[in-house]
Amino acid sequence: MNKNAKIYIAGHRGLAGSAIARELRRQSYTNIVGRTHAELDLEDAAATRKFFEQERPEIVFLAAAKVGGIHANNTYPVDFLMSNLLVEANVCRAAHATGAARLIFLGSSCIYPRDCPQPIREEYLLTGPLESTNRPYALAKIAGIEMCWSYNRQYGAKWLAAMPTNLYGPGDNYDLNNSHVLPALIRKMHDAKTSGAAEVVLWGSGTPRREFLYVDDLANALVFLATLEDERYDALVAPSQCPLINVGTGTDLTIRELAETVAKVVGYTGRFVQDTSKPDGTMRKVMDVSRIQRLGWKANTTLQQGITMTYKTFSEALT
Repeated sequence: MNKNAKIYIAGHRGLAGSAIARELRRQSYTNIVGRTHAELDLEDAAATRKFFEQERPEIVFLAAAKVGGIHANNTYPVDFLMSNLLVEANVCRAAHATGAARLIFLGSSCIYPRDCPQPIREEYLLTGPLESTNRPYALAKIAGIEMCWSYNRQYGAKWLAAMPTNLYGPGDNYDLNNSHVLPALIRKMHDAKTSGAAEVVLWGSGTPRREFLYVDDLANALVFLATLEDERYDALVAPSQCPLINVGTGTDLTIRELAETVAKVVGYTGRFVQDTSKPDGTMRKVMDVSRIQRLGWKANTTLQQGITMTYKTFSEALT
């Protein structure tokens, strides 16, 4: 890809979008376009179309989304369904209308069935019931995948849907009610250490297994995919197949082990108490990442390295 190609990052201030911007700049791409929510409401179809007509980006990273943890998904299901559907539909329609060459749609591993075999392969999509605690969000993301495939089939578009595992890193949301598990644990451990609390309460049994990907590794993967030479990229988005690819580490650990790792990084030495009245969610989620690894990409950041860097940015933001 030409280093001067115009690249639009939808959601450039979010966890994933800001990492994509950092990675593009690191690789010397110079023509990066972004708009804040105040400048462009992607739920507004007319405003989105006008923006695309003015800017006409060649490459689009669709990282804008309403995201949150179990509590947020359970409390605001309409918001998670409607907001994500509107953003996906408006961006995809405008990108097609203005001739974007490639679009990378960012999804989530929650698209896969709750009880599908592990590790999760791309072909397990739509083979069973979803996890009920985030079904509206998952359905919106599945619609986004189908949107990419539909544009590829009907119009010969070259749009790819990348499904990352659980993300963390600089710019994450640390609100205890609305954040994902890892940033919530960082916040809990930090607050407990600061206050001298003897114990930290963990949601659920602590036994579910999860996989985590440092967000800068995700960004590196997405830029890698977006800049593949035509032959390999075209094989991923061929109209005859769902244009879906997993992005992750391929390794997992229990929530209890994750809490212990976070405590070690933060320096919290108290005990853990499991609140088993809270939901566990899916008992295991780890991605099969053999497809992207065969293309030549692999995550480079260990979990402890990533948590250490994340906690550093969290701590600096407090000072």
